[in-house]
Amino acid sequence: MSHVLRAALLLPVLGLMACGTAPTPQTASAPASTALLSAQATSSACDGGGFRLVSGGTTFQGNRGFDLSVPAGGKVQVLGKYVEFEVDGDTLSVSNYVLTGAANALDITGGRRTVVFASKTADLGGRKLSGSLKASVSGSALVLERRGSGIKMKIQAKDCAQGGIFQMEPETGSPVQLTHTLGAGMYYFKNPYTGKVNLGNGTDFRGKDSPQVAKLLSQSETVSVWSVQSGGRLGGVLGEDAVEIGAGPTQCVRDCQAQNQIRGTLPVTDPAYSEGGADN
Repeated sequence: MSHVLRAALLLPVLGLMACGTAPTPQTASAPASTALLSAQATSSACDGGGFRLVSGGTTFQGNRGFDLSVPAGGKVQVLGKYVEFEVDGDTLSVSNYVLTGAANALDITGGRRTVVFASKTADLGGRKLSGSLKASVSGSALVLERRGSGIKMKIQAKDCAQGGIFQMEPETGSPVQLTHTLGAGMYYFKNPYTGKVNLGNGTDFRGKDSPQVAKLLSQSETVSVWSVQSGGRLGGVLGEDAVEIGAGPTQCVRDCQAQNQIRGTLPVTDPAYSEGGADN
């Protein structure tokens, strides 16, 4: 992708920040229910996937649940075949979210290790999580939960080459600000084929923030800031799912499977994932 084309794609996003003004808050425009996380990450994209956790020099792995004792300020490494990231035990904020580039027919990295997000930060207003970090590993799926005084944070992740493979869910009784900062070389752009804001790096790589019961507070070339209602969620969708043209989300905050389930198929108009491929 040329620098001229990249600049043209970015203008609709960066225009929101002109003259130092923030965009008008808007309701999220992509579904991200708990039930859909596993459905969006197809089995072939997850072939051989599975996470292990490293905390305090100890490795936890296998299809079962774990209670991790994470000290204040402690970190947990999440290591998979296709996906790696680090979790801050105090807030469940995420840093260095990476696609490893492991071989898979549905790989979108070109076989290169790719930092997609430098961080996914949760602002809990100075509150911290405590107690055991509960982890559950099942095949390519991972669930992390930790509680604090009147708050709970949850992460669901899939170790897959693409699909709906990550979401963060706050339960705090009040809105939580979540900030996505892209990795080096990644940028947000308005996709001319879908009209939606995607993230990419000048190749066929496509991704998308996937919010529910959330408002976009600000958007720049590399950072998006969201206010997520308690019980809402902010996820990430990679690959073909990121360019499907679908309906907006419901306002569901619990038991969201039925009303958010996609019936049939959705159109894909981005040539990077439609028949024939892209001409980059």
